[in-house]
Amino acid sequence: MFALARQAVIWRAGAQIAGQIITWSATFLVIRILSPHDYGLFAMTQVMLTVLNMLNGAGLASGLIQKPDADERSIRQVYGMLIVLNFGLGIVQFATAPLVAAYFQQPIVADLLRVQAFLYVTTPFVAFPYALLAREIDFKPQAKVYFLSSITGAVAALGGALAGLGVWTLILAPAVLFTTRAIGMTRVSGHHYRPLFDFRGAGALAKFGGLMAAGQFFWVIQSQADVFIAGRVLSPATLGLYTTGLFLTQILVSKFVPAINDVAFSVYARMQDNRDAVAVGFARSARMVMLVAMPFYIGLAVTAEPLVATVLGPKWVEAGPIVQLLALAMPMMTLQVLAGPACSAMGRPGLTAKIGAVGAILLPAAFAVGLNWGVQGLAASWSFAYVAYLIYTGVRTLPVIGLSAATLARAILPPVVAAMVMGVVVLLVDHALPPMMDPVRLVILVAIGAIVYLGWLTLFTRAILHEAVAMARGRAYGGEEPIPEPEAA
Repeated sequence: MFALARQAVIWRAGAQIAGQIITWSATFLVIRILSPHDYGLFAMTQVMLTVLNMLNGAGLASGLIQKPDADERSIRQVYGMLIVLNFGLGIVQFATAPLVAAYFQQPIVADLLRVQAFLYVTTPFVAFPYALLAREIDFKPQAKVYFLSSITGAVAALGGALAGLGVWTLILAPAVLFTTRAIGMTRVSGHHYRPLFDFRGAGALAKFGGLMAAGQFFWVIQSQADVFIAGRVLSPATLGLYTTGLFLTQILVSKFVPAINDVAFSVYARMQDNRDAVAVGFARSARMVMLVAMPFYIGLAVTAEPLVATVLGPKWVEAGPIVQLLALAMPMMTLQVLAGPACSAMGRPGLTAKIGAVGAILLPAAFAVGLNWGVQGLAASWSFAYVAYLIYTGVRTLPVIGLSAATLARAILPPVVAAMVMGVVVLLVDHALPPMMDPVRLVILVAIGAIVYLGWLTLFTRAILHEAVAMARGRAYGGEEPIPEPEAA
């Protein structure tokens, strides 16, 4: 199982990384061409798109993955439900688009939403083949498709920006990406199932999917409440600065962690009768994620000013302080989102939904309060909210996973300490540097940060690096399977 999981992670996350490198290269070029106003308008459309997406049947696909003994009828029913749900969502979005535009007081938002309704047509032909492949923990074919679709989306984005399409560039690129992905996934899965629209007897799958959707619903409220609340208060340009800063700080948690969670859910579902193995696997994956996440987030926080100026360009410099504040909240968010797949795979999607409900109350309340201090108050509210949310999530989920808080703390402490030391050193060096061009300053700070972080781990927690190398090579650390309990820093 370890070797299978490792291969799945390599293909799923590897393709994600390769695809995102291409996507980011195009995205950052597009950001430099478009304006904050364009990104503010686009963010307004994402509120409705994301809200409706919670009903797109992703929970049904997860139910199919989680149920190892699904028969052909159940599989065809899931296919049929995905088509009915998504085509219906497209119609709903098209019809209600003017209401969203009226709320944000931006008429063009209605036109943008109506064109975006096409995305729902592609969803069943991505989600269903994905579920079939994930049931077999076979992520190699879809990895190739995801990589190809990343290229087509990036080309469309860059072409649209250079052609002067403005905000429509941000509508064109996802349409091309998901169309490519739908065609590719349907082909590589090689399935010959016909959708079945007789849903009698599909109650168990529908219930599981409903609970997963409930959790997703609460996640949508958490993730979109800031734009929904701030969209009527901030100007499109200021909102664009905020959402672009959020995009930059959430690159890892929104682009890479989901790839890990996809694999984790499939693997945990196969191991659900062995809670000890799930506990060890969860602690290990949390440690490996934080090994990468902590230096990334702390590095963003301490280099925000030269990073934004260098990567995004001079028109985005006001996003620097926003990036700095948001980056401090992301380690807690990253750790928090790792728990959901483990609970759902253990047959407890209801608990995931309940935790999501708490977040759906806590985060919007924090955003509403923080907005009283403007866009920086909004950014700072993330940290205050996620401290409480992470603690609550840990109290509720760790007993289900079979892991103690002390063991998890020992697992993640080494990269946390090393990243904090790195941050302090980089700040001190930054204050000591003479005035210089932002790109040069950024290169110096990144180099020093990398040396300090890796140096600290090498000197004080070398075993963590050995474990990471062993995991990458598909070997059990210490020659055993499962991995031993994490050592203290």
